[in-house]
Order: sequence, then C-alpha cells, then structure tokens
Amino acid sequence: MVREQYTTTTPGTSLERPKNEYVYKIGIYGWRKRCLYLFVLLLLIILVVNFSLTIWILKVMWFSPTGMGHLRVTKEGLRLEGESEFLFPLYAKEIHSRVDSSLLLQSTHNVTVNARNSNGEVTGRLNVGPKMVEFHGQQFQINSKDGKPLFTVDENEVVIGTDKLRVTGPEGALFEHSVETPLVKAEAFKQLRLESPTRSLSMDAPRGINIKAQAGNIEALSQMDIKLHSSDGVLLLDAETVRLPKLPEGARGGSSISQGLYEICVCPDGKLYLSVAGVGSTCQEYSRVCQ
Repeated sequence: MVREQYTTTTPGTSLERPKNEYVYKIGIYGWRKRCLYLFVLLLLIILVVNFSLTIWILKVMWFSPTGMGHLRVTKEGLRLEGESEFLFPLYAKEIHSRVDSSLLLQSTHNVTVNARNSNGEVTGRLNVGPKMVEFHGQQFQINSKDGKPLFTVDENEVVIGTDKLRVTGPEGALFEHSVETPLVKAEAFKQLRLESPTRSLSMDAPRGINIKAQAGNIEALSQMDIKLHSSDGVLLLDAETVRLPKLPEGARGGSSISQGLYEICVCPDGKLYLSVAGVGSTCQEYSRVCQ
C-alpha cells in the first residue's frame, strides 16, 4: 500500500508538489499470508469436527434435559430403566426397583454389599458368590412382612421366631450338642425317631417327660441298658396289659437259685422289686422293700 502526501494551498498561490520520497507497505504478504489463511482454515475444520462429534455423542448417549439414556433425574433421585453396568463401586443410600418389576443384581463373579460407618470402616458385608452366600456382621436377622423376627443369628445363639420348624431332609436334623424345645413332633402319617448311633440318648425335664403316640407304637431300642429314672415321683405304666415277653422262665422242679432267675414283684404303692424265683411265687405283700 502506498501512502500519498497531500498539501493544501490557498487560491492565488503556487507551490511545488513534493516528491514521494518514502513508500510504506502495511499488511501481510507472501508466505505469511498463506500460512495465516491455512491456520484459519485448520481452526475452522477442527471447530466443525468438534461440533459434529459433540452432536454425535449427544445422540449416541441419548442426552436430554431430564437425563442421559436410561438414566433419568427426578425429584426422588436417579432412575435407571433397563439393564445397567457399573465398572466401579456404587454408593447409594437406597436402591429399589419399580413397582411392577423385581430388582436383579448380577455379576460374573460375585455380588458384594458393604455397610460402612462414618469412619469408612466396614460394619456389615453380604457376599453372594457362585458357591456360597457369606454374611459378616454382629447380627443377621430375617423379618416377616409385619416386622416379626423369623430368624436371628448372633455370636451367642440362633433364634427361630416361627411357630413351627420343619426339617424335610431324609436324614432329619443332626445336633452335635444339647437341644432345648417344648415339643418334638413328626408330620402326619410319618414316624418320629430319636437316635444316637454311637453314644447315649438322654432326655431330661424338671416336671416330667410325656411320650405319646396316638396311632402307632412306641419303641425304645438300645444295645446296652434302658433306664427310666424319676428323682422325685413314680414311674407310671398306664395300660391294659404290660408284657415282658423275653423274660426267661425257670423249669418246674429245678433249682431257681442255680438258674439265676428272679421274679418281678409289685408293691401296693406301685414299687417294683426283684425277688429270687422259686417253685412258687416269692412275692410278699408286706415285703421289707415295700415298707
């Protein structure tokens, strides 16, 4: 660009016009101009690509004013519709499903739910694995719909709050230690069996033990002895007939002492005692044992 110099004159005067001694060029020319245009064009291309990628991401991720994809932001919190996958831990105060569907937590390895205190320490943990369900905590409790505790486990005891505990396994229930219960009952038309294969079976009650079979027999089998003992009371056998079919019988006219046979005698008050068997009955109504 050429800068021109102008000189103003008044009418009636004549001045010589000065010659253009200096020429100044203002602007960008040559390769600088081409680089500038190329840089502006590159910025324009980057702007168009970024805008196109932004539009594509918004379309693919289903961004909307209410949320993103299946994620909706409501007044009550976040709402996910359909299946969702979390690659890192999820922290939430409450998780619940819709009214018309169930809540499904699925993992290829296991599902772990942790409860932490204000210091970040784990106070309770539920781990659902492919072979085992583990719970770590001070107490585990299952409640009914109305809040009644059905099953409670802690370090000291296990409490079953239902009215009836039913064991449906073919081998029954195995207890390694003592059991306290007010009633042991079998299902209808099935037998009840209390067994100790290698040790003794003991039943104790401060006010008595009632064994009852309404439509069947009661059998007590033992390899050693069967003892019925009452510390303060009597042993009552209330039946029309009391039979001891396997008691040995002595031969008539033989020596009962040499045979080692005894006779069971009953006192008027119901006491039983043994008397050495003889040819005739050796039981005495007013025996010394009965007094």
